[in-house]
Amino acid sequence: MKRLFISLALAAAALTASAQEYYRELYESETAAAMRADVAYFSSLGGRAAGSEDEKAAADYFREQLRKAGVDVLDSPDDSSFGLKSAAGDTITSHNAIGFIEGYDRELRGHYIVIGARLDNLGARKTVVNGKEEIRVYPGANGNGSGLALLLNLAKMLNTNKVLLKRSVIIAAFGASGLQNAGSWYFVNRSFGESGKIDAMINLDMLGTGSNGFYAYCASNSDMEQIVNNLAATLQPVHPRIVSAEPCPSDHRSFYAAEIPSVMFTSGMYPEYNSEKDLPGIVEYDYLEREGEYIYNYAMVLANGPKPEFRPKDAVVDRPDAGEVVAWNDCDVKPSFMNNYDPNVFLNRWVYVYLKYPQYAIDNGIQGRVLVDFIITEKGKVTDVRVLRGVHPSLDAEAVKVVEASPDWKPARVRGKKVKCEMSLYVEFRLEKRK
Repeated sequence: MKRLFISLALAAAALTASAQEYYRELYESETAAAMRADVAYFSSLGGRAAGSEDEKAAADYFREQLRKAGVDVLDSPDDSSFGLKSAAGDTITSHNAIGFIEGYDRELRGHYIVIGARLDNLGARKTVVNGKEEIRVYPGANGNGSGLALLLNLAKMLNTNKVLLKRSVIIAAFGASGLQNAGSWYFVNRSFGESGKIDAMINLDMLGTGSNGFYAYCASNSDMEQIVNNLAATLQPVHPRIVSAEPCPSDHRSFYAAEIPSVMFTSGMYPEYNSEKDLPGIVEYDYLEREGEYIYNYAMVLANGPKPEFRPKDAVVDRPDAGEVVAWNDCDVKPSFMNNYDPNVFLNRWVYVYLKYPQYAIDNGIQGRVLVDFIITEKGKVTDVRVLRGVHPSLDAEAVKVVEASPDWKPARVRGKKVKCEMSLYVEFRLEKRK
C-alpha cells in the first residue's frame, strides 16, 4: 500500500510539472515563444562542431532569420567562411554569420558596436585535475542556442528602433569558438576592414538560466562596469552582478586582444553543462526575455553614449603622494587574485591568457623576462604599473598593458586593516624553437 501511495505521489508530481510547463508555454509572450522556437532549431542540429554541416546549417538559419527581421546581412556564406588547421593537420572550414544595422548619426554611424554569440556547441567549464583547477572544453550548455536566440531577438529590437541608434550595430554569430575563438579572431583581424572603429563588444554566452543568477564580466574595464552601475539605478527587468573572475573563455577575448572594451553577459554554469547534446529544456524563457531587455538597454547606452576607453586612466597617484605602501612580504594577509594568494595564479589565469607576443619581437627573435612592479590599492585596484627591469620596448609595453588591465584583487591587510601593497613579478616572453 505504501508503495502504491509513493507511486501515485510521483505520478502526481510529474503531472504537475508537465502541466506547469504546458501553461507556461501557453501564456508566454510572443518574444519568449520565438526564442523557444529558435533554441529548438539550434538544438535539433546536435553538436554543431567547427566545420560540421550542422554548424553551417546554424549559420545559414541565422542569416535567414536576420533577413526575415529586415536586418542587412553583410556577407554570403562563401565570404564568411574561413579555414583553420585541426590537430590532425587537415583544414577545417568554419563559418561566421554577420548582420548590420546602420546608425543615423552622420559622424558616429561610421563607428560600431558588436553584439556576438558563438555558433558551435562547445563550451568550457572549470574542473579540478590533479589537484589543480583548470578550464576544459565540453559540448553542451544548450549549445548556446539560448545566446543565439537572444541575439536574434536583440537584432529585431535594435532594427525596429534603429532611428534611435547613433552608432551602427553589428550582429555576429561566430563559428569555431571552441577552437581558440577562431571565428571572432577572423572577424576582428581579417574579414572586417574597420576593426579600428569598433568602439565596444557585447558577448552572449550561456544565458537563459536566470533563476541561478545573471552576471556581467567586464575584465575590470571601469567604463563598461560603470554602465552596469548606472543601469542599476534605473528600472530594469533584471540586474546583473559584476564578477571579476572570467566565467569561461569565449569570443570577447578576441576583442580584448585588439584592445576593444568588451562585456560578457551570462547566467553561468549548470550541472548539465557537460552533456553530449543540447538541452533546450533547461532554458527559462521568461528569464531569457528579461535578460534580453536588459542587454538591449545596455546596447543602447553603448550605441549612443561616449566611447568607452579600453584602459581608462583612473586617478592614478604618483608614488611620492601615494601614502603608505606596504611591501608584499610585509603584509599579514597577502593580496589574493581569484581567491588565491599565489602570484603565479595571476600570471597563469590572467597575464599569460591575454598576453600577445609583439610581432616585431617575434620577427627579430626578442625574448626574455620583464620585471613589472605595481600597487594593489585598499580597494583591490591595480595601479601605478611600471617596468623595473625591461627587455625591449615592445615586450615592456605589452607586459605593462596586460597587468594594468587586471581584474580587481582582494586587498592586502596589516593588523586587520586593508592597505596598499606593492608587488613585483616577472612576465616571461619565450619563443619556441622550430623543429
